Amino acid sequence: MMDWTDRHCRAFHRVLTKRALLWTEMVTADAVLNGDRQRLLGYSEAERPLVLQLGGSDPAKLAEAARIAEGFGYDEVNLNCGCPSERVQSGAFGACLMAEPDLVADCVAAMRAAVSIPVTVKNRIAIDDLPARETLFTFVDKVAAAGCTVFTVHARKAWLRGLSPKENREVPPLDYSLVAELKAARPGLTIVLNGGITTIDQCREHLATFDGVMLGRAAYQTPGLLGHVDSALFREGAPIAAASAVRAYEPYIAARLAEGSSLHAMTRHMLGLFTGQPGARQWRRILSENAVKKGAGLEVLHAALAAVEKIEA
Repeated sequence: MMDWTDRHCRAFHRVLTKRALLWTEMVTADAVLNGDRQRLLGYSEAERPLVLQLGGSDPAKLAEAARIAEGFGYDEVNLNCGCPSERVQSGAFGACLMAEPDLVADCVAAMRAAVSIPVTVKNRIAIDDLPARETLFTFVDKVAAAGCTVFTVHARKAWLRGLSPKENREVPPLDYSLVAELKAARPGLTIVLNGGITTIDQCREHLATFDGVMLGRAAYQTPGLLGHVDSALFREGAPIAAASAVRAYEPYIAARLAEGSSLHAMTRHMLGLFTGQPGARQWRRILSENAVKKGAGLEVLHAALAAVEKIEA
């Protein structure tokens, strides 16, 4: 979700669900140590609970980055061991770390020693030609021995040779049964299922087996489904209608516009909000064509919403 789940996106998602745990895009430990921390780590309190997702493979650097994250007020820090992008591979972290469970264990131990907030791991079931069951169980057992108790498992292999990052999200077959086997064999661990989950009904079905579910691209591309999370999965409140979410997000947009942010920086995360509903095409068209214009303001958002509501009426 790099370049997608920035702070504007998370603020938007938070108006749709108060209970879901939101994650940042992956940030490298080197960037945290050497970059503009306010730009990389800044967030609004309304986004919490919030997880900072870190990339890296140097225990000392990850420990310092985790300490900085705790100082910023993050509720959890997660070590990414699942991203298959070429940029991640060149840095020898992400999914590459599935082949180095001892190093991951060292990283987790260093991070846990540095902070009091939870340190968790996101991983694949295996990479390339490594045997899936043996790789997954060995990885989880060694990292759990270092003190990690929460694993978010993308139920696919990552093929670091021959497949693009996009293909790695679609081509390798999902193996939910293997992750379910892990949960049954390691009941003391918190196992969150990730990969291929696109509906609230699927979430409910998987929650009968797993401790949690993660929505990635489905939440971004069809964010309206997040409006049903609290009511359907947490039994709290009523569903949040798409139009209501737009109005709830408007004060945030207005505040950021006043600070100099562009309208497009925020509305780009909202294009799929009305997917499957009357007026969805008009919503996308008005925002796509007009939010990018210099000086675009709330009038563009109002016009897009009015077009949807006119068709619905």
